[in-house]
Amino acid sequence: MPFSGRSFDPTQRPPTPSGPVVDYSLARRSLLVSLRRGMLNTTDVCDAHPELMRAGKNIGEEVADPCPVCSHEAIRWVRYVYGDELKHNNGRVVYPTEWLHELAGAHDHFTCYVVEVCVDCGWNHLVRAYSTGRRYNGASRPRRRQQQ
Repeated sequence: MPFSGRSFDPTQRPPTPSGPVVDYSLARRSLLVSLRRGMLNTTDVCDAHPELMRAGKNIGEEVADPCPVCSHEAIRWVRYVYGDELKHNNGRVVYPTEWLHELAGAHDHFTCYVVEVCVDCGWNHLVRAYSTGRRYNGASRPRRRQQQ
């Protein structure tokens, strides 16, 4: 398909989310408007935690968009997963992305948070949160062997 400037292929149906999705683009836009109007300082929004910065630098997924604060091409997406069923994987960064599919096949329900971070200035914002797992994929629970 030739590049048309669109972020989707209009000839195909959009993919359906696996579970409930919360998009934070309006909150992001509002925050950036407040920053540009001088109601916020850059130190208020460029305050990424050192662990988030490290994850963004080392394993974050590169994004083609420039940073909305410093305009550098240093935006990365980092995915975190949270859920009671995840036990020792609760709160971990999902890398590589295929691991998310493995987790979704092994657990009934958990939430994935996608955070964008600029590794130059420290800008960070929650992009989206969505629920996933077997409950939303239509897969059944694996059977347990009965003990005798």
